[in-house]
Amino acid sequence: MIKKIALFAFILISVLDITGIIFNIESLLYVFKPFIMLSLLFLYTKSVSDINKWYTTGLIFSFFGDVFLMYSGQFPFKIGLVSFLIAHILFIKIVMHRIKNVSFLNILSAVIPFAAFLSIFIFTIKDSLYELLVPVIIYGFTISIFGVVSLVNYLESKSNKSLWMLIGALFFMISDSLLAINKFYLPKEIFAVLIMSTYIIAQYLIYRSLIEKAPD
Repeated sequence: MIKKIALFAFILISVLDITGIIFNIESLLYVFKPFIMLSLLFLYTKSVSDINKWYTTGLIFSFFGDVFLMYSGQFPFKIGLVSFLIAHILFIKIVMHRIKNVSFLNILSAVIPFAAFLSIFIFTIKDSLYELLVPVIIYGFTISIFGVVSLVNYLESKSNKSLWMLIGALFFMISDSLLAINKFYLPKEIFAVLIMSTYIIAQYLIYRSLIEKAPD
């Protein structure tokens, strides 16, 4: 019962935040955005008996990332970037712990698409980044590693648990790519809705991966 209430709270808070974005209601954004990750953290603690401390810490850093990215200016953006960078490193650690057997072919198959996408993406927006070029490259490299290890894990296990994580990583990359495009390259109002929607989906799918039972 508590889990259902927690899931409902997560969905309701997410919908209210996106509603605030669509109709440009700042009060909804400032009230509900910080609670998205807090409600997901609560949902997670009510979904498992053995809590993964790395994941809960990742959600906490995601919460800080959400809060800092609510404000304009380069300093809040940099702090938000660092917060999500740490969250991704923790997610990478979780996935790395799952990988037992690794083949060179699977590593190569995972590295090529993510390396190609990161290279093309950075090349496209690099002239608009200025002093943020290096931080964005570091962040892009980190989230690409998250994608690579998630794909390697899926290629090795082909389980629902690894599939949820992989799709979550892909949605995270879509969200962050749209955020960078919107902020530095081609601002569009629709991007704000897409950024938040794909971000929420990404976090939920990662949560699903964490609560999914490991394959026999």
